[in-house]
Amino acid sequence: MENHAIILDYLPLGHVSENNSSYKNKPVAQAIGTEEFTLLELTPKPNADIEIHDKVYIGSEKRDKISRVNRRIKNENLTATSRVELQYVIEEIIQENEAKFLEFINNAGPISTRFHQLELVPGIGKKYMLEILKVREEKPFESFEDLSTRIPAIKDPVKLLTKRVLIELDAEKTTRGKKKYSLFTKPPMPRGKRENRKNKN
Repeated sequence: MENHAIILDYLPLGHVSENNSSYKNKPVAQAIGTEEFTLLELTPKPNADIEIHDKVYIGSEKRDKISRVNRRIKNENLTATSRVELQYVIEEIIQENEAKFLEFINNAGPISTRFHQLELVPGIGKKYMLEILKVREEKPFESFEDLSTRIPAIKDPVKLLTKRVLIELDAEKTTRGKKKYSLFTKPPMPRGKRENRKNKN
């Protein structure tokens, strides 16, 4: 469950289509969660001041700008504006949560005898993965700047981590079988499991 999200696009007239007159549509916003990078469609409260890159509360307590979390959406559902903003917003989220992602770098472990979590991050690969493991044994990385200083080949950790998040969000993209692993996002629950959960409730 996401508690906060960053606005990617705001549609004051809702989704306009040939079959729907715009005046019948309600305002919607597209956003990405700050905890698990969940892509979401939100309904703003009437007269709420919503702008792209705004951070909004969407948790279970009283919300000031968002009336409802409508649904989880996929990459293919994003508007052109959301697609443009997505990378920049992910970078912002990673920078603001530096400690969380440094913890991953400092503690990432093997997935199998042949594969390591760090290898899933584009730009690291097996060569730099081994270097990171060696250097972090001496002393954990204290910041992204510290990582770049001690591993000169990793010039911009934020961009590399952002690329991994984008891969995980793109359901159509596979990279040598790496898509099935989720480091930073939470995959949608399979339809059968969702239906079973609804039936239990």
